[in-house]
This record gives sequence, structure tokens and C-alpha cells, in this order.
Amino acid sequence: MGTGTEALPPGRGKNGAAGAASGSGPPPRVPELPAGEVFAALGTSRRGLSGAQARDRLERYGANELPRAGRRTVWRQLGAQFTDLFAVVLIVASGITFLAYALEEPRDAGTAQLAVAILGVVVLNAAIGFAQEYSAERTAQALEAMVPHACRVLRDGERLELPARDVVPGDVVVLEAGDAVPADCRVVEAHELSVNNASLTGESSAAGRTADPVAAGPPLEARNCVFMGTDVVAGAGRAVVFASGAATEFGRIYRLAAAAPRQKTPLQLQVASMARRVAGAALAIGALMFAVRLPTGEPVVTLFVFALGVMVALVPEGLPATLSVSLSIGVRRMARRHALIKQLLAVEALGSTTVVCTDKTGTLTQAEMTVTEVWAGGAPHSVSGVGYEPSGEVADAAPVRELLRVAGLCCNARLVAPTGPREHWRVLGDTTEGALLVVAAKAGLDPGAEEAAAPRVTEFPFDSDRKLMTTVHKTGGGYLACVKGAPGELLARCTGVEWDGRRGPLTGTDRAAVVAAGDELASRGLRVLAVARRALDGPRPAQEEAEAALTLLGLVGMLDPPRPEVTDAVAACRRAGIRVVMVTGDHPLTGEAVARRVGIVRRPDPVVVTGARLDAMDDEGLDSLLAEPSELLLCRVSPEHKMRVVTAFQRRGEVVAVTGDGANDAPALKHADIGVAMGASGTDVAREAASMVLLDDSFASIAAAVRLGRAVYQNIRKFLVYLFSHNIGELVPILAATFAGFPLVPISAVQILAIDLGSDVLPALALGAEPPESDVMDRPPRSRHERLFSAAVVGRILFLGGIQAVCVSAVFFWHVGSSGIPFDDFTEDTPAYQEAVTMVQAGIVLSQFFNALTVRTDRQSILTAGPLSNPALLAAGGVGVALMAAISYLPPLQAVFNTAPLDAADWAVLAGLGTLPLLADEARKGWLRRRADRPRGDPR
Repeated sequence: MGTGTEALPPGRGKNGAAGAASGSGPPPRVPELPAGEVFAALGTSRRGLSGAQARDRLERYGANELPRAGRRTVWRQLGAQFTDLFAVVLIVASGITFLAYALEEPRDAGTAQLAVAILGVVVLNAAIGFAQEYSAERTAQALEAMVPHACRVLRDGERLELPARDVVPGDVVVLEAGDAVPADCRVVEAHELSVNNASLTGESSAAGRTADPVAAGPPLEARNCVFMGTDVVAGAGRAVVFASGAATEFGRIYRLAAAAPRQKTPLQLQVASMARRVAGAALAIGALMFAVRLPTGEPVVTLFVFALGVMVALVPEGLPATLSVSLSIGVRRMARRHALIKQLLAVEALGSTTVVCTDKTGTLTQAEMTVTEVWAGGAPHSVSGVGYEPSGEVADAAPVRELLRVAGLCCNARLVAPTGPREHWRVLGDTTEGALLVVAAKAGLDPGAEEAAAPRVTEFPFDSDRKLMTTVHKTGGGYLACVKGAPGELLARCTGVEWDGRRGPLTGTDRAAVVAAGDELASRGLRVLAVARRALDGPRPAQEEAEAALTLLGLVGMLDPPRPEVTDAVAACRRAGIRVVMVTGDHPLTGEAVARRVGIVRRPDPVVVTGARLDAMDDEGLDSLLAEPSELLLCRVSPEHKMRVVTAFQRRGEVVAVTGDGANDAPALKHADIGVAMGASGTDVAREAASMVLLDDSFASIAAAVRLGRAVYQNIRKFLVYLFSHNIGELVPILAATFAGFPLVPISAVQILAIDLGSDVLPALALGAEPPESDVMDRPPRSRHERLFSAAVVGRILFLGGIQAVCVSAVFFWHVGSSGIPFDDFTEDTPAYQEAVTMVQAGIVLSQFFNALTVRTDRQSILTAGPLSNPALLAAGGVGVALMAAISYLPPLQAVFNTAPLDAADWAVLAGLGTLPLLADEARKGWLRRRADRPRGDPR
């Protein structure tokens, strides 16, 4: 085979297929070839593709991405709006009403008007629902693009970080623990490389990979291949892409699963269940209305149509659209606060979070490491300069130059110089390693030149069990192992020291001095690494040999300053009744120092538990530890420890949010109620496992997301109270008139539908966009078992609806009573009756206007929140009042609704009565605030 693109198997054009057949595995013989021959077989080289080759192959094979699942057409999306339960109920009701109109003699135009009005409600809500769904879909696409999906490749010998979609067949991919494999690849270099193939094979155990040739067999059984959709769980390596996009094994499986329906979230199930109950209740109440009005002697068809209209009026047809608005607005607001929600379930769970288990580095701190001190031979050497720009100096650098050279060799990161006036120095790779490269440069070393003089031949990557990383290099005098890691673990493997050019055995006195120096650095909040080396006889030692009998060179202390916004966020979580637990792999003294700076620790005696102590605890002991209300720090812990702690908190009934950035954090992220991955520094594996991604990696974004999550759930309840409270104001006058012996209804079905159209949907949508209340983070978390229709919600519906009902009933009977006409003499054409029903309808509309203002807050006074702070709500209420005025004054609408014009005195009376729900609810809120201000203990 040649070395150009023609050596690759024929593709299928720009569908991402780079194999002979989609998902057909590697090209023939590639797994059987020695690693050195793979490059030629796939038309590339050890230096990777050239820029021109990469562009040519991207044009030929297309982007490395899976085909998007087929989206519904616009017409299908619109049609789906008419299959909702509420829509079906209304459509059936409209059909029955049209049928009644056709059968009744003489035909009543009011029946036809009712049927048309019902259809109008259906069409209006379908239009709103379609617009929201379409908008939400576009928003989801935009947010999806915000999550970084990148990989590292070699192009022209340079290591670059590219979007995964730009990877093409022939690219040489650099793989490290935590990476998601971007395409199907043949491994050509492996250092303890293991992958998790669970997404393809269902087996979750790590599978070792090799660069050696294997015998022909099924693609997934080739131990020298890695596949798209799998994860690197340990080690490092390099691999050459042989299939991308739809041609990968994962692409084949993806197409089979793409059409699978999504499962509904608990909130969606609650709403669906509520919809069925409400529909049933509406049918029952409609039947009740028919039964109680039957003795009045009205025609049966007329009564049936009226009962049907009442039933329709009770259906909260605006609820699905309002729910969609509230959730989509919540997701957009969270995205603006750098929290990308991947699952609606996370929005629900955020409102009831009781415990946050947070990492330290990058989440509480800025993840911009700066070495501030180097220690060797009992002497500290201060380092000047901040950030990743290699400007500054190491005080008396000569004695520690060898230490920094070895530390720089034991790094995979790369410093990237700015290319424009607005750019800054940055690190490609681990930030800790970036800090080591910077301090080496400050000491006068050239990391690139040192690496060229001592090329790496073997690597034993860092893992959370050893807490070490080792690289083996070829030098002029043989081979050298460079080791860096946690001081305790590395010191245990050292037998000698080399300080200021002097070598000798590591004595007990030396060990005590190193431990004391490390503790002193850690107590100042510095992250401490130890650096060691040893000479080797060959290039391929066993890991145990490379990491034994080491010569200690010294310690490096680096500072990762806390994020300035985190202290306020931690304080907000405390006020909200949320317990914050730091979970870190760092030294206990470092962890405590940072925890005190950001406010996680305020008492003099926090409980600090190490991973070793956790290992010695049984589940009962761990449960007892977590049950204590003390300030808790978990230090020197592994991802396995984190998983165990999350499980223990959940056993206690806590709702747990946990942060993570590494591949080994994935189990804890999946198991937590809210898994929070780091968007900037996290691995692809962690982001895939999480339900929320922090685009800025900051703890403050978690607190902001909790606040917004609480607001979303509150807003759903607000518009439930708003929608259902006025139903009481519509039903009670009808029942009162029936039992009082009045022959007509105080409000017709067409009027009720007009209220639904003018005063229900738009204000409810505006309530769904209500910002969080100022005291939302001063309340305890919501119980995870609390229902939407809680006792408090039902009580508030009855409270506000009851006031409306009493007011409009009183207005109706006062108006018909003051006319002096006996009840039996009233007809639909009686002016006093037309004025009375107009006042009932206008009274409900005005009452709902003020009701919308009061339900904006649960406890806070509307004066504090600002009556004008939601202009969309005021505009929506104004539309309802304007429609009511048109119904009252325009002759064509008077004929449809059987209404009469109201004078200024009538409007004044109705406005005064309309404010009663607001005033009464303000009194209720004041009582709640006074009760909440009573002294109470702080359990957190």
C-alpha cells in the first residue's frame, strides 16, 4: 500500500464513513500489522497528517460526527400539539357542541359560537405550544454547541487540540486517561493503556490495549484497536484513525438506537398524571352542573351545552405550553450562568439539593496553578511571577535546577504562547504540569530542549491509587526515571536524597524534615508535589522497578488561589440549608486552608477524614460520621471514596450534587442526584456521565443553578395557583345561583372561555418567566417527595379562589337584587341581567389581574419585589382587561357574549373588589415572614 489517501479503503462521501462499509471495523490486515507498518497502511506517518492531507480527507470523508436523529417536520411538530390530552378533550367537546347545534330546534347561534370558541382556544394554545417547542429545540442545539468536545492529534509533528468533529482517517490521536476516544483507531503506542468498552460491549471492566499485532477476528475483539464512544480509563498512548463518523462501530449501533423514544422525567409524569385527574374532575363537575341545573326547566340540549362549556372552561389548556416555557427559560437562564443542563431531571433535582460534594481544584479555586516556592535541602527558594507567563525568577535557582528539570521532563502538558495582542499564555493539558513547566523556564531551563536531549521512551501515567506519575527517558549515560507525585506516597519509595549536588541516604532526620516542610507548605494552602528520580538499566522497566529505590530531589509548592465569587456562593448555600462538603485528593492541611478561605470551614475543629480512614470504616461508621452536623472535609480520597460517600449520603435521604472532572469520577457523577462535570477542564467521560456541565468550572455556578432550579419549580406552582384559583371564582357563582333559585347562570360558558383566552394563557406564560425571589436561597430545600399539588398549593388555590368567588357572587346578587325584578321574571334579554353577567366576567378578569401580581411571590411582599418588575405580566394582564372592555362596549361582541356596557362606578367597584385577593395574600405573606423570623437552630 502507498502512503497517500488512496491507500485508505473507499469511503462513502460526506456522511463520515471512512471504512469499506459503515461500521465494518478496521481495514483488512491493519490489526495484524506491526505498529510501524500501520502508518503506511493508513496513509500517514508518525508525525501525523500534513495540513493539506487533513483538509483533503475532511472534504472526502466529511466531519467526524454521527448523523443527527431525524427531527420531526414542522407540520408534524404542529400536529403533535393537537394530540395532547387537554387538546383532545377540547376538540371532542367542540365536535359535540357542533353536533348539538345541528340537532337542536330552533338552532341557537350561541351554541355555534361556543363550538367556535372552543376551537379557538385549541388553535391558540397549539400555536403557543408549537412556538415554544420550536424555540426550545433551537435553544438546545445552540447550548449543545457550547460543550467542548475536543481531542489531541499530531499534525505536521505538532501536538494540537482540535474539535473531535475535525478528526479524519489517518490522524494520529494522543490518548490519556479521561479522554473519550474520538474515532475508531489502531493503537500504535501504549503505556499501560486501558479502555472502557461498556458503550459497545456492555462490559464495564477496563480492557487493556496493546500496540502489538493480533490475529484476524471480530473488530471489537482486536486488542490493538480503540473505538469511538469508549473511554480511556488508565494509561496513555497514541493511535491512528481508520474510521470516523457513521463508519465507526459506534455509528452502526447509534443508528439502531437513534429512533428509541425518550423516557419522560418525573415532573413530566406528574404533570401527565395531574392532567388526567383534572380532565376527570372537569367531566365530573360538568355532569354536576348539568344535574343541578336540570330542575330549572331549561331545555336538555341547552343544559348539556352549558355543562360542556363549564367542563371545557375547567381544563387548564395553557398548562403544557406554560410548563414548556418555564423549563426552557430556566435552562436558558442557567446557561447564561455557565451551567449547561443536559437533562430536565437535573432542573427538578436542583431545587431539592441538600448536599454538595465539591472538588477543590478548579471548582473552589481558579485552576491556574503558580509555583510560589521550591524546597530542597532544608532551604526554601521563593518564586516570583503569577500565572502561566514564564516571567519571574527562582531565588538562588542553581541548587534546585536539577529538581525542576526532572519535574519538567515528567509532564505531558505544553505551554502555548499568545498569538495575538488579546491572548495570554495558556496550558494545553494539566494545569499542575503547566505550572511546573513555567517554574522550570523561570529557573533558566528550556523544557523543549531538555525533552529533546532526553527523549521519553516509556510512561507510567498517574492514577488515583498510586498518586504518582513516572516517565522514563534516554540520556547520554543510560536511562532515567523521573517521578513526581504526592509527598507521602513518593517519600515512602525513596531511599536516597540529592540536594545541591550532594548525594546520600535518606535518613530519619531527612524524612522528618521533608514531612515538616510539606506540612508547612500545605498549611499555607499550597498544593505540594515531591520530585524524585533514579537511574535504570533499560528502556522498558517494570513499574515497580521504576518507582522503587528513588532519590528524592525536593518539594514544589504551588498556589491555586480561590475564586473570588466562591465565598458568597458557599454562604448562599449555607443560608439555603445546603451542606457543602469538600472532597479533594490534596493534603488535609491544604484542603483545610482553602476551605477556610472560602467559608466551608468556620469552626476551629472541622472533621477531616482521609481516604485511609474511610477504608477502615464500615458503612455503619460512615453513616454515623455523615449524620453529625459538623463541618466535614474529605482529603486524600480517590474517586472510589467519593462514590461511597455519595451513596452513604443518599442512604440518609439526602439529595446529593457531586462535582467531578476525571474518568474515574464517572460512576459517582452518574449515581448522584445531580452529577456536575467541569466543562473547561473536565474529561469527555465526566461530561458524558453528568447531568449538568459547568462551562466555567466554578462552584458559584452550582449555587446559581440551585437558585434558578428552585425558581423553575416555584414558577410552575405559581401558574398552577393562578390557573386554578379563578376556576373557583367561576363555579361558585353558578352553584350559588342554582341553589338560590335564580333561573339563569351568572356567567356563560362562552364568557368563561373568553376569560381563558384573555386572562389565562398569556399571564401564565409571563409567570413562567418570573425571576427567582430574593429570599429563595434563604429557605430550606424542598423535599424530593413533595408533589406539585402540595397541601400549601391547594390551600392557596382555595384561599385566593374563595375570595374571588365571594366577591363576584356578591356583585352578581347585589346587581340583580337592586333591580327590583323578581328572579322568575329574568330572561337573557333583561338589561339588569346583562349588566350583572358583564360585572361577573369583568370582576373575574380584574381579580385575575391582581391575582397574577400576588402569586409572583410566595412570602415576599409584592411591594418589595416591585409591582412593575415583570412588564410582560403587566402587558398580559392589560390584554385581558382590554379584551374585557371590548366585550363590554363593542356591539358585535355584546351580541356574542350577551353583555352590556359598564360605567365608571361599576369599574371602580370591581377594581376595589379585585384588589381583595392581593391584600389578603399580602397579609398571609406577612404572617409567614414573621413566623420564619422566629429564632431557630442552624442544622447545617
